[in-house]
Amino acid sequence: MSDSRIIKQLEKLIEIGIALSSKMETEQLLEMILFGAKSITGADGGTLYSIQEKSIRMEIVHSTSLNLWLGGESQNPINLPEIPLYNEDGSPNLSNVVSYSYHKKETVNIVDVYNNSKFDFSGPKKFDQINNYRSKSFLSVPLNNHENDTIGVLQLINAVDDGTGETIGFDEVSYRFTEALASQAAIVLTKQHLINDLEMMFESLIHLVATAIDDKSPYTGGHCRRVPELTMMLAEAAHNTQSGYLKDFTMTDNDRYELKIAGWLHDCGKITTPEYVVDKATKLETIFDCVELVQTRFEVLKRDAQIKMLEQKIADPANSASYEEAYQQEIAQLESDIAFIKKSNTGGEFMRPDDKERIFTIAKGRWLKGGESLPVLSENEVKNLIIERGTLNDEERQKINHHIVATIAMLNKINFPKHLKRVAEYAGGHHEKMDGTGYPNKLTREQMSIQARVMAIADIFEALTAGDRPYKPGKTVSQALFILKKMKEEQHIDPDLYDTFIEQKIYLQYAQKFLSPAQIDVD
Repeated sequence: MSDSRIIKQLEKLIEIGIALSSKMETEQLLEMILFGAKSITGADGGTLYSIQEKSIRMEIVHSTSLNLWLGGESQNPINLPEIPLYNEDGSPNLSNVVSYSYHKKETVNIVDVYNNSKFDFSGPKKFDQINNYRSKSFLSVPLNNHENDTIGVLQLINAVDDGTGETIGFDEVSYRFTEALASQAAIVLTKQHLINDLEMMFESLIHLVATAIDDKSPYTGGHCRRVPELTMMLAEAAHNTQSGYLKDFTMTDNDRYELKIAGWLHDCGKITTPEYVVDKATKLETIFDCVELVQTRFEVLKRDAQIKMLEQKIADPANSASYEEAYQQEIAQLESDIAFIKKSNTGGEFMRPDDKERIFTIAKGRWLKGGESLPVLSENEVKNLIIERGTLNDEERQKINHHIVATIAMLNKINFPKHLKRVAEYAGGHHEKMDGTGYPNKLTREQMSIQARVMAIADIFEALTAGDRPYKPGKTVSQALFILKKMKEEQHIDPDLYDTFIEQKIYLQYAQKFLSPAQIDVD
């Protein structure tokens, strides 16, 4: 072999080694290993195998002369059987050259398979018959990592002489260069596997947090899973927008992954929020719904009214009818008041001033308990019953709002890698408003990333349409869109993202996937 060819092989090995360190996708790595080995050795064909639990599987098959390319990025399926690592009696399969390389951790160099009796080459010979091919020289190299574990096998077929074009055996230099490449490849693949394993573990931990919130409150677990989906739907729509404010907004795969992680973590601070606040289904609910205690007081008042009426009839029989009439009026008023209290207790979008005044009036009533005169409604019950929207009073609302502060604090304590550095900013901004009146940092539109603004819309629309909240039924799509439009007009959400949400019908994509048919009242 000439010195010039050795130099070219060495240059090619260095070139491939540099390229391997820059590739991230496993399929690209595998193809670079196989095609690089073919280039260095001048092989006509080759196969790269991966090690499974009990077998060896072909990942990529390539032949130049047959114009054959299976597996990998070719997307062509490999319909060939896997090679067993062990015989039926459990002993190592040493009859197949690839399996032999795995078990012995040795490179096997065969000049002519038709003159070799050590290994079973019935498979290649059958392939030759079908494809009018002549398999001759084989080079099988195990890919051993830093722990001397074999993670794959590289097999090259038919070295070709540069000058004559004839099929020859693999020379000693090609043999050694291929082993060097296999060693480099094993290290890179191991690193890639470690990166993938760490990413999978990281995502599992994130899902664990969402599951913990789900177990703590079944009313927020669905939210933690749905918001990331809607966030990515709207982000992709913004990415695809070719005109206007969003025309320059683009995302790489790393950007998408970062935003997805932020979506999963956007409410992780709720793990610190007391469940009685998160799950508060009615205004008077604490450990249980205290409206039952209020109703008991009204039953006492009705009983006392009846006793009073009966005593009056006995003392003044002549006016029994008037006493009966007054009693019925009092009972009707008490029943009306308790019905009003129960209705007010459920919460809603808005409580009118007149309704508040009625609560104050009812609270002035008295009832007797063990001879002691007590107000019908306590100060705390009044404070909760006059809540204008929803079921949370100011203190409870502050506890709920604190979850975003906790989210930001928790995420800022994580030493995220470079490609996830903006997770805290994305996740921590979904309660900010475009006019600077949101929380916790009162950021304006210009101070927020587009991704954080995307998540804000996703969070709101999911919350409006969610059917698993304890304090309200899920709104229809048209109702939710009406509220979103008002929020756009009031500068609470990003107007351009809202327009994209409407124009590209992201709401409908989401609804068809997550909402009940009864809620989908638009097209």
